[in-house]
Amino acid sequence: MEPLAHRLRPQTLEEFVGQVHLVGAGGPLREAVEKKHRFSFLLWGPPGVGKTTLARIYSKALDAKLFELSAVSAGKADIKNIVAEDTGDHEKVLFLDEIHRFNKAQQDFLLPYVESGALTLIGATTENPSFEVVPALLSRCRVFTLKELTEEDLATILTRADKKLTKKTIGWITEKANGDARQALTIIENAEQLYGKVNADTLEASLQDKALRYDKHSEEHHNTISAFIKSMRASQPDATLYYLARMIAAGEDAKFIARRMVVFASEDVGLAQPTALVVANEVFRTCETIGLPECRINLAHGAVYLAQAKKDRRAYDGLEAALKDVERYGNLPIPHKIRNPTTKLMKEQGYGKNYEKYDAESYLPEKLEGKRYLE
Repeated sequence: MEPLAHRLRPQTLEEFVGQVHLVGAGGPLREAVEKKHRFSFLLWGPPGVGKTTLARIYSKALDAKLFELSAVSAGKADIKNIVAEDTGDHEKVLFLDEIHRFNKAQQDFLLPYVESGALTLIGATTENPSFEVVPALLSRCRVFTLKELTEEDLATILTRADKKLTKKTIGWITEKANGDARQALTIIENAEQLYGKVNADTLEASLQDKALRYDKHSEEHHNTISAFIKSMRASQPDATLYYLARMIAAGEDAKFIARRMVVFASEDVGLAQPTALVVANEVFRTCETIGLPECRINLAHGAVYLAQAKKDRRAYDGLEAALKDVERYGNLPIPHKIRNPTTKLMKEQGYGKNYEKYDAESYLPEKLEGKRYLE
């Protein structure tokens, strides 16, 4: 028998629950479906919030042939086969789940087919497309951000699945499911299959996956990453390792942790130990290429290095102060002395006049002369 989540999958936007900002009245995806507007786009959001369902509803509205691939197992040959397949008068829509798992070469391979219209691409990802999708492909796709489902959304879905569920039971499930409809339905399906009934006891007994208890969008998530960063800032390697272990045990994305370490390397260590940025970047690269569980060792190595490093926030603080002046004064005139005299007219107007490579005279705009950003 098909999984419960698959059997209850909505077939139309009227049946779809959540993502009102996209599929509600006047929402961009509703408009695209109703007007049969064909274009490539990316769906970015957490698991179990409707990415696959929206792709299927959209494809059906276009009367297109939908091809579904997972970037975990698919490759260039699969793309070639889809392009070569004869679909008659039907357009081809490719739904590529976990598009962030495609490497740069694979994403570049997609580009000409998307550009020519041979394929309409719908990419789904739980990762920020700005980091995971190559710029050329990203520029040819609209990005729609999907939100974690609310408790009310999940309650609606669970009630459809089993009208006998009590309010208390629904509340218990929504708390464990962390905004993931697929997870919520799997929880009650497991309890039903294992124990023949769904109540507090059978739900608790059937829920064995600790990852379900960690909400990557909850206060606990933000508190833990905050504690991790503050422990490194305070040069406390023991506390740093403890909060790192908490995140790893909870199933946090290793690349998310590594990204924060890269930021920390410049923001907090900064000029005191410039090699910190090199180390943090290598840790991030290792998380990309090796992944968990092995890269936890690299995370620990990098985190302890950052915690023990000397700290110097002057570059970061200086940039923040400069940004405030940019916001306050706008584009102040750049001194003619350091403007590039690329034409004869510019030279005549004094661009680059009296410029010296190692000049002690301030190059700041006149209004900011004497201002100090780097303390």
